[in-house]
Amino acid sequence: MKSKALIIIVIIVVVLAVFVFGTLLWGVGTYNSLVSMDEGVKSAWGQVENQYQRRYDLIPNLIETVKGYASHEKEVLEEVTKARASVGQLNVTPEVLNDPAAFKRFQQAQDGLSSALSRLLVVTENYPNLKANENFLALQSQLEGTENRIAVERRRFNEVVQGYNTKLRRFPGSIVASMTGFTARPYFEAQQGAEQAPKVKF
Repeated sequence: MKSKALIIIVIIVVVLAVFVFGTLLWGVGTYNSLVSMDEGVKSAWGQVENQYQRRYDLIPNLIETVKGYASHEKEVLEEVTKARASVGQLNVTPEVLNDPAAFKRFQQAQDGLSSALSRLLVVTENYPNLKANENFLALQSQLEGTENRIAVERRRFNEVVQGYNTKLRRFPGSIVASMTGFTARPYFEAQQGAEQAPKVKF
């Protein structure tokens, strides 16, 4: 009888050990997967910041080129300068990704700069000599290319964040995420009013 009881105890211990070891392996694998996805989000964020920095660096040259031709468009030039300064005052750290309010402020500042640049480029249509200026054309082309890169990087960022946030919310991975402090990341959103088509007058 003692040998049967001992065999049952050994079997129970082995089954429990296999269960605990399997659970531990699953937890470690899930944690490592979350770490990899979190790093992917940070990498995608770095690319977004890189493109915004490129645009930020182009703006002074663009403003100086436009100033020479459109000096009486002072209000528009000041708007772009103010919007650029607003972006420059943001203290963008990796923690922006963990703070939805800071992320929203970052996005609003960047959207404000995009809007001011759009107005500047519309104003330049009134100056044929400026539109023919090689420096302006090169800067305009670089700015347009940068805006396209920003859109691509924002889309990629949102895709990576979607995968990460999905992993955080799915069961049973959500258990590991909540125990280890992983939190959802915010998405880039469209500018306010972008859902409405612009009114075109001829």
